[in-house]
Amino acid sequence: MPFADIRERRVATNGIELNIAEQGEGPLVLMLHGFPESWYSWRHQFAPLAAAGYHAVAPDMRGYGKSDRPQAIDAYNQVEVMSDIVGLIPALGHETAVVIGHDWGAPTAWGCALHHPHKFTAVGALSVPFSPRPEAPPLDTMKAMFKGRFFYQLYFQQPGVAEAEFERDIRLALSKFLYLGSGQADLSQLSGLDTKPADADLLSDLPDFPALPAWLTETDLQFYVDEFTRSGFRGPLNYYRNHNLTWELTAGAPDRIEQPAMFVAGEKDGVILMAAEALQRMPERVPNLLINELIPGIGHWTQQEAPETVNNAILKFLKKLGPAS
Repeated sequence: MPFADIRERRVATNGIELNIAEQGEGPLVLMLHGFPESWYSWRHQFAPLAAAGYHAVAPDMRGYGKSDRPQAIDAYNQVEVMSDIVGLIPALGHETAVVIGHDWGAPTAWGCALHHPHKFTAVGALSVPFSPRPEAPPLDTMKAMFKGRFFYQLYFQQPGVAEAEFERDIRLALSKFLYLGSGQADLSQLSGLDTKPADADLLSDLPDFPALPAWLTETDLQFYVDEFTRSGFRGPLNYYRNHNLTWELTAGAPDRIEQPAMFVAGEKDGVILMAAEALQRMPERVPNLLINELIPGIGHWTQQEAPETVNNAILKFLKKLGPAS
């Protein structure tokens, strides 16, 4: 473990056990990772938060790493995932928490603040801006928008297909996927991807990259490879297979986040391009948005690509909330 002060343990919550990584004492700050990552994606945030007087905790989300991996696909809908995070608060000896999420962890964090406002005093998100529940089921919208064309979230829908592709060579798959989302990716190598047919796979026509991006060391990559060798990809991919079920289960949800909030993303993040309307409208939907920043030169892996900038934003946000004690 290259970060010796970070401790790991399993904690019971919502009928399962999650592996958590933690450091520090004080008010609870929960950090939720996305796909395809682990608690380790927050490795650069633990020490600064602990030094500032916070109990920094990042779980392996259900299906990932050393956490439990329920078999049923519908066990990965966002209502269940949010319940995991709500249950961590008393399990860790706290009454409330600040929650911050990246990628899939971002809609989970937004949802925790939206549906459990008495448990989450503030919320932060990286990469994915807040969007209220849409009028139509999300998968139906994606199918109409990408009819006849490849879209990775639609490709992920058939159980077993994407799992087999990722697990055929986990190191190669993660290298390609992490590089592609990075601000260092040479997008000129990706011309023609917007015309891929719907029945294409994800990785085979992506170029091999000569070196890892500067923010990802061989040690980092090996950690992820070991985690996914242990867990496989079924659980992580099941998050994408629950878009419509989550939509059904959250009928009548509020459409505004009232708690103090922060948002940080990379200017070169492809999610920002897809979610341009949500980013533009976020100040009206999140009226107490205290920090709203785009970081030049980086892509999707926000807190890993620009750890110092992200740490400064998080600490500035937490300071605005009041003393840590």
